[in-house]
Amino acid sequence: MAEWPVTRPITFAPFAMHKDDYRHQGMRKRLVDTLIAKGIEDREVLAAIGQVPRHLFIDDTAFLEMAYQDIAFPIGCGQTISQPYTVAFQSAILAVRPGMKVLEIGTGSGYQTAVLAKLGCKIFSIERQRPLYLQTKERLARSGVKANLYHGDGYAGLPREAPFDRILVTCGAPFVPQGLTSQLKLGGRLVIPVGEGDEQRMLRITRSSEMDVSTEDLGAFRFVPMLQDKA
Repeated sequence: MAEWPVTRPITFAPFAMHKDDYRHQGMRKRLVDTLIAKGIEDREVLAAIGQVPRHLFIDDTAFLEMAYQDIAFPIGCGQTISQPYTVAFQSAILAVRPGMKVLEIGTGSGYQTAVLAKLGCKIFSIERQRPLYLQTKERLARSGVKANLYHGDGYAGLPREAPFDRILVTCGAPFVPQGLTSQLKLGGRLVIPVGEGDEQRMLRITRSSEMDVSTEDLGAFRFVPMLQDKA
């Protein structure tokens, strides 16, 4: 079984229809063991995954018993709650530290947002789909997760709150939006899956100067598409 590092606690207030009990906690520990077996090594990220109750971010009760399997689920509006491995992988390569200012593109269900909160980040998150934005805003508030949520165009980022230490995109983009790289601090990182069609390449982009960025390709993944100019 995995060892559990000591991290800052976040108290999740369960929704009226769901509980977070010892059975769910045991399922999360098994999920963490699965992630370790798949190569996730970041202890802080593993601890966050082990403490965030993923089943509270799934609305369809038909999926609740499978909440801690390493698979994605539909959450409405043509979107999904990401596979735990993907959440863990992106969180690990983002390499956040407590207190960092992080912009998340694609709030979705709020699960990745909650993991970032558990890692001690100050989060600004944008969701294009208004029904998801409203639903997740309420969910995170009821769960005790502190995040600044916005309904808007993720391609544009959030200039009024820039610059950011880190930017994380949780949907597949056909290209790297220039507006996002320009909102990074010097030395800041953008993690984004890029590519059209069924598969994207996970890129980690570091802003090394006012004009220069370096790009690393960290493998193939599958995401729902990043939306632009759609309500």
